[in-house]
Amino acid sequence: MLDYALLDALASVVRHGSFDRAAGELNVTASAVSQRVKLLEERVGSVLVKRGQPCVATASGALLCRHTERVRLLEAQLSDDMPSMTSTLLGESWPTLRVAVNDDSVGTWFVDAVAAFCERRRMLLDLVIDDQDYTAQRIRDGSVQGAVTTQAEPVQGCRSVRLGRMRYLAVCSPSFFARYFGDGVNREALRRAPCVVFNPKDALQARFMRRITRAEVDPPQHWVPHVGGFLRACIGGLGWGMCPTQMVDGPLSRGELVELAPGRHLDVDLYWQSWRLSIGWLDEFGAVLKQRAGEYLD
Repeated sequence: MLDYALLDALASVVRHGSFDRAAGELNVTASAVSQRVKLLEERVGSVLVKRGQPCVATASGALLCRHTERVRLLEAQLSDDMPSMTSTLLGESWPTLRVAVNDDSVGTWFVDAVAAFCERRRMLLDLVIDDQDYTAQRIRDGSVQGAVTTQAEPVQGCRSVRLGRMRYLAVCSPSFFARYFGDGVNREALRRAPCVVFNPKDALQARFMRRITRAEVDPPQHWVPHVGGFLRACIGGLGWGMCPTQMVDGPLSRGELVELAPGRHLDVDLYWQSWRLSIGWLDEFGAVLKQRAGEYLD
């Protein structure tokens, strides 16, 4: 028989990437969390967590995390199906859906797409922000129940549904364009002009430069890991960057931004991946997300 106090400790460590933060969630000491995870590892005969900054699940740990999260979702579904027993056995807490999603989606369309559903179904969101090329790893390691990702191929045990396409434009302020690109957007100009990069996983600027120059270019870089700050950096003349059309339509129309190369955009296809396990409100969330995403994405 599985001990869910031990499994909850493991899932919390993987979810937060830290024994200390897991201890805060579980209202116990970090030592107690460590002892629970160690006891679980002894019982299954396998290392379940790679200790580090952050802590991550091993393959065996990810399997147990996925099982634990699925049990939580099944309990949440049970509270929907049998409301009379909810207060007695399951408490009054709202179910929580932990989703990995890229910051650009959160800053443009994702919250608008799912807000009404979450409010109506009394569901809480726990959003894990990561680059769209890396969010699938979060569902693979069992730390989330769903992910908005660029990976079309389903993660093992999951289903994948196409949501649509985000279009990115290379933009900068008019004064920045005049300073660096007066003689055209070419390899030398891109080498000299600072660009704005979200974080080390953000490859959009590099992809755009390769498309323009057919070469690797290494310009000066500003690191701005905040979607609003990223846009402000471009408007303020710090550098040029790749921004989704939903974010820059207004600044472009007002003349606060200009395109570096009109017509030379980048398109990013997005998919929703979630567990194949049939759980009513998780399936409904995916259906609503797909429907509403069609209103915001190409």
